[in-house]
Amino acid sequence: MDIMKVRKGFYGFLAAVLAVVVLGSVADRAWAASAQGIISDSIDVLRDMAKQEDADAMADVLKDARAVAIVPAMVKAGLIIGGEYGEGLILRREKGRWYGPSYYNLGGGSLGLQIGAQKISLVLVVTNEDGVRAFLNSRTKLGADVSVAAGPTGRRAEAATDAQAKASIYSYSMTKGLFAGVSLEGSVISVSVKRNEDYWKKKLSADDALKQPAKDKRILPLTGALDNLAKKAR
Repeated sequence: MDIMKVRKGFYGFLAAVLAVVVLGSVADRAWAASAQGIISDSIDVLRDMAKQEDADAMADVLKDARAVAIVPAMVKAGLIIGGEYGEGLILRREKGRWYGPSYYNLGGGSLGLQIGAQKISLVLVVTNEDGVRAFLNSRTKLGADVSVAAGPTGRRAEAATDAQAKASIYSYSMTKGLFAGVSLEGSVISVSVKRNEDYWKKKLSADDALKQPAKDKRILPLTGALDNLAKKAR
């Protein structure tokens, strides 16, 4: 028997077990919020981003957005096999009015060598109907089923208007006080049936949820925070 092959197989098995354990515990923490908790945390994320020096760059893209999706706490973990996990919500905008929310999960995997976990907050600015439909399907892979790119900041923001025609979704991140565009290619969006039922108190598809006017007092503080951020556009 080839000892090297045996060792290699054992180490591969051990790595897979450890990855499942670590990523499973990370996912549990990332998905522990309630529907209302996700709204409250999303407001905090927007307020923190609004204070950043490059907030006007995101506002330039946001002002004409068809929808905005937020993941208050996405956890990136790495132990031989890395992954990202988080829960969020999306609000659709039409003629200056907000509709929703609908809830979704965002997850994905990537190869990595680092050990540890990093918590980040995400804002996804949806620029067209293709991007909106990505949040209506049972499963959508970013970068494959719909175009996604890191949101323009700083000098890159000067090309934001042209960039809107190139990507359906622009993503921004906030971690440890640092604000930046971030690539989410390879991540997967899936509708959170449980959270939608939790918020709407009935079974409602993502499509139907995003047709409901966002007039409930629970969601108004969030739409207000989005409108305030959009006012920073240059």
